Amino acid sequence: MKRKQILSILMASAMLVGMTACGGGSSDGGSSEGGDASAESGEASTEESGGEDADASSGEKSKITICWRDDGTDIELNANYQQMQAAYETWDKKDQVELEFAPITAQEGDYFTKVALQLADPGTCPDLVCEDTFQMPNDIAAGYLTNLDDYVADYEDWNNGMYYDSMVTMVTGPDGSVYGIPYCTDTRGLFYNRDILAQAGVIAEGEDWQPTSWQDILDACAAVKENCPDVVPFWCNSGVATGEATSMQTYEMLLYGTGERLITDDGKWIVKSQGIQDSLQFLSDIYTNGYGPSLSLVLNGQAGNTSAREYLPEGKLAISLDGSWILGNYSETGAAPWDGYEDVLGLAAMPTSEGQDPGTITLAGGWAYSIPENSDNKDLTYDFIQHMMQPEYYKTYIMQAGNIAVRTDTAEDEDYASRPLMDVATQFLETAEFRPQNDQYSTVSTSIQQMVESVVSGASPEDAMNQYATSVARSVGEDNVVEQ
Repeated sequence: MKRKQILSILMASAMLVGMTACGGGSSDGGSSEGGDASAESGEASTEESGGEDADASSGEKSKITICWRDDGTDIELNANYQQMQAAYETWDKKDQVELEFAPITAQEGDYFTKVALQLADPGTCPDLVCEDTFQMPNDIAAGYLTNLDDYVADYEDWNNGMYYDSMVTMVTGPDGSVYGIPYCTDTRGLFYNRDILAQAGVIAEGEDWQPTSWQDILDACAAVKENCPDVVPFWCNSGVATGEATSMQTYEMLLYGTGERLITDDGKWIVKSQGIQDSLQFLSDIYTNGYGPSLSLVLNGQAGNTSAREYLPEGKLAISLDGSWILGNYSETGAAPWDGYEDVLGLAAMPTSEGQDPGTITLAGGWAYSIPENSDNKDLTYDFIQHMMQPEYYKTYIMQAGNIAVRTDTAEDEDYASRPLMDVATQFLETAEFRPQNDQYSTVSTSIQQMVESVVSGASPEDAMNQYATSVARSVGEDNVVEQ
């Protein structure tokens, strides 16, 4: 309770009564279909929103409870928090609504399980949830998210091209309906320390590095290990504790780089293949040759923060396979300010395994603001989402987060476009792949994480693949897997 009291933003001294439904709001917040949204704001009528005017006249405030994953960073440095606070100050419903922040403190691998439990329970679920879009098909199938079709039908920016088409697709469920407003996307690549690679003889001083195959990466790691013995040559998320980061920005970056995919066109999960073996062999080569960090560093939930916020800025890491968002750490207001990082840090595209077409690969993902089906303040929550996604408030988020913008007008903003390395990260979208829009993916992803951790802990690629095949077949059914 102490944590929640610290994080809650209490904007009124009046006692809040009658709050028995999800999110603690005092009105029912509208129907699951989204209510009668107006052209300009998406605001529903007084009758549909559960009597907002009555709440305002009685002096009681409605409450919007907001949830995201807390990674241990000071909340005031959190990009979502900064965006919401900036928007709240100018929101025309500020006097009617109180914001309560209730982030879930969890390792990335545990966040989705914990948030699903909250979404399923009307007594604990938030009104606004930060939803990783890979999890959307699963949460849609479970009935946890509100269909936003009626809301976005009258959202001018949604319908006039201000959101990239690919981002609209990203939040569209298997039924063709919209279940979130996207607020970021990302790409993945190889961040490298120019000074270290120059000292190791991989590049000349001041040059850029662009490997053309996995062997180029291994050769660079060997040179760093020999010439810079106090430096970790290579870091990638490698365990169950880092959850989806291990699945997507490590394993899938490798697998897709072989030309293979996780699932066939007819929906069968590929559990044995040459591409799987090759991907696991690369990871085995990294760790058996001593190119990776110690397992005590990499097999815990803070591994991503350790590499991005400590080892890279402190010159203790040569190459890191990571996402574009880590750049947000290095700004003056970031979690790990790094003066002059643009002169030291480079970003290379991840090559395909042998340089085969298309030559490079990236996985793109993103997050969205979604409204749980069990929210009791849907209309107010949607109105706030739309308000805070206006360019001036969205810019607050995207500049702090270091992610790639989902709005076309923001992408053209001078401050955004001038951020170091973001133009490079954005170019990676040209060869981007996405995770399967399949509600079994989150289950398969857990098996991927176990397989990767098994290999980096010493198991052979073949043994790890065989265990993966067994695990996936058990989870999704023998009829839904295939060997190639």
